[in-house]
Formats: sequence, structure tokens, C-alpha cells
Amino acid sequence: MILTNLLSSKYFQLLKILRGHTKTVNYVRFSPDGRRVVSSSSDNTAQIWDIASGKSIQVFAEHTDWVNAAEFSPSGHSVVSCSCDKTIRLWDATSGKEIKKMEGHLKWIWSVNFSSDGKQIVSGSSDKTIRIWDVESGKEIQKLVGHQDTINDVHFSPDDRTLVSSSSDKTIILWDAKSGEKLKELQKYSDYVMRTNFSPDGRSLVSCSWDTKIRILDVESGTELKQLEGHTEIVRAAKYFRDGRTIVSCSNDRTIRLWNVKSGYEIQRLEGNVKLVSAVDISPNESTIVSCSWDDTIRIWG
Repeated sequence: MILTNLLSSKYFQLLKILRGHTKTVNYVRFSPDGRRVVSSSSDNTAQIWDIASGKSIQVFAEHTDWVNAAEFSPSGHSVVSCSCDKTIRLWDATSGKEIKKMEGHLKWIWSVNFSSDGKQIVSGSSDKTIRIWDVESGKEIQKLVGHQDTINDVHFSPDDRTLVSSSSDKTIILWDAKSGEKLKELQKYSDYVMRTNFSPDGRSLVSCSWDTKIRILDVESGTELKQLEGHTEIVRAAKYFRDGRTIVSCSNDRTIRLWNVKSGYEIQRLEGNVKLVSAVDISPNESTIVSCSWDDTIRIWG
């Protein structure tokens, strides 16, 4: 069921398409001020784009293999990226110069995320480890071991006290970000778990899987609160809006969908990509959505 405009305060439509990557675009994130986005691609680059002009304004080209994820620091002054070349790189967002290269993972790195104070970075890899890095020194602080397969995504909680990781071993694990202790393993899935995001208040999680379902989980109990069903293929990402009442998701079925959390209904569907949609993000003021696809494009919706 699609209840367009009935349960949603905003109706999104395509504003522009950004082109410049020469291979699949794997990940995209807004800057803290919402005026730029950073993307990562299988063309071995990450790029910063100016939303107003739609032009690429910075290219980071030192990686030697696919760049799987990239995001801005909380200040917006730097960018972190991770790659199949087994490195994490920190870049100056203005000059494009590489600030640091962090090495230690033994296989492909799929996910990186800053803590909210910008002092730490967490990464997840096909080597089945999560690593926490000190941004100032570039040194590894912690190595967390517990998953039995590739770690597809890892994030700090809003208060930075907890980490959540999702894996091809079909589990989600919560960790103490300071001690590295495994706190809780959430319910076993029937297929790979892709990305997981905390709600703004940190009390629930939204997760997505190869089984085409989006699940909302209670952090404290691990209980499944709701399933959002409608995507017909692998769900790549799902993320809460700041009010916690709406979720946006993207999928191999080439659609982006918005959901009402309380009802579980799909409230809008965005279409136009000719290949899978690999990632989606929401601008800080929530007026704009950015998505990226394996059709080599980035799309701005508003």
C-alpha cells in the first residue's frame, strides 16, 4: 500500500542527476552543512560534489581498488574513505590532499564511520574484524572480534557509547565502544545483513537484509518491533529521518522507498535508476535525499 502525502509531510521528486564516476557508485553521504555530498565508487575514487551546481569539486584518487564507503567528518573539514585495497584514508576536504593512511585490516574494508566528536573512526572488513582508530594519530586503538563472516556495516550510536555491526554471518552485534566488549547478539537472520542504523534517540535500530525485509529492532531487548515489507530484491540500506517517524530505504529492485514507522506503510516510492540503488542519505535539514546507483549516477531528490 502506498499512501503518498497522507502520512508524509514532504513529497520528494527528482531534482538532478550527478554524473562523473565511470563505474558503479557504492556509497554517498551529505556533508554536515548539507551543501555537498561525498561519493565512493568502483572506479577507485571518492568525489565531493557541490549540490547547487551538480559539479564534482574534489576527487580523491589515491586508492588502488574499489572505494566502498566515504563520509565527512562531523566538522566537514575532512573525509574518510575505505577500500578493497585494505586501506582507510583520511583526506583534507578542501585541498584534496591525503592526511593519513590507516592500515591493519587483512582484507577488503566495507564500512567506515566517524564518532560524533570526530576523534575516532570505526571500520569493518571481510577479515571479520572491527577496528577503532584514533583520528589524530592514525593508530589502531581496538580490534573487535566476534563475527564469523564479512562485516558489511559498522556505526557508532548517537552517544558514541555503543557500536552496531552487521554481517554476512546473518547477525547484528552490539559492542561497548570503549572496552570492545560484545554486549549483545541480535536475532539470527535468514540471509546476509547489509546496513544497520540507530534511531535518533538510540533506542531502536533499522536493519536491512538480502531477504528483502527491513526490520526495526529494540536495542535494549533485541526484540523485533516491526517488519517493513515491499521491496522485491535485496535491501541495501535503510535510515531514519531525524524525527524517528520516517525511514528511507533503497534496494536492488532499483527503487527508493519512504516508510511510516508507526504504521509500517510505504508512503512514497522514488524510481528512475536502471540498476540497483546502493546507498541513500538524508540532508541535515531533511529537505533533500541523495542516492547512488550501480548505473554510475548520483541522484538528488527534494
